[in-house]
Amino acid sequence: MTTPTRRACIMGHPVAHSRSPMIHGYWIKQLGIDGAYDFMDLEADAFAAFVVGFGRNGYVGGNVTVPHKEAAFAAAKRRDAAAEAIGAVNTLWLEDGEVVGGNSDAHGFIANLDETAPGWDVSGGLAVILGAGGSARAAAYALANRGIRVALVNRTRARADDLARHFGPMVSSHDQAELPDLLARADVLVNCTSCGMVGKPRLDIDLAPLKKSAVVYDLVYVPLDTELLLEAKRRGHRTVDGLGMLLQQAGYGFSKWFGARTRVTQELRDLIAADIVAKTVK
Repeated sequence: MTTPTRRACIMGHPVAHSRSPMIHGYWIKQLGIDGAYDFMDLEADAFAAFVVGFGRNGYVGGNVTVPHKEAAFAAAKRRDAAAEAIGAVNTLWLEDGEVVGGNSDAHGFIANLDETAPGWDVSGGLAVILGAGGSARAAAYALANRGIRVALVNRTRARADDLARHFGPMVSSHDQAELPDLLARADVLVNCTSCGMVGKPRLDIDLAPLKKSAVVYDLVYVPLDTELLLEAKRRGHRTVDGLGMLLQQAGYGFSKWFGARTRVTQELRDLIAADIVAKTVK
């Protein structure tokens, strides 16, 4: 067998759970590209050396997952605007011999919202984000860039305060007690916490104050139908799940490594959804 011309990978420790090889493998096959996408399980002390040696190792780049995201930010000689603003790198690629870093989460977040709930971005709109971690940073950046005001509500207020200061006047932080009033004014509600994920605590939230026109977006995708989304559907809200974001963000890196545009098809979504259902512990 001949070695593929271009190779990319998912870098982390552990990485066996990642669905990135399945997603990128699907596009490589569908587009007839002479390429491959691998698992690369790297401990902390091996990551930097691997990235520096991308070309020698036969790779053109890859995705980065825990625990290497901070190291990826440092390893990049240049970074795209989203990575600089968010302060995180999850995609690396070679450009003119240099390692360049990007953040695909912001792109994936907003592309999924645009596709699933067209017209969500009403003028002067308000988005309420639950959480203040990495995914909340990406979501806040993407929403603020679209002219949407962002209200952050986090279990630890100090983290929300820090994030609001980082992004400036379009993003504000709030106490849990303010949530009912915020929901009454929200056009989008986004869960950026792990609550509701398999093996994590349930998300304790009352959707009653939320106006019917509001969109409910849950970044959790295991399970596919979270309690939040099921309740929102029962109340008549449009809903957006986290699987769409996973698929949309993947295309960002693919274009950098393989020079081809991708489409998130129903076939691909069904393929990944079936894998999630098969491997989800009941």
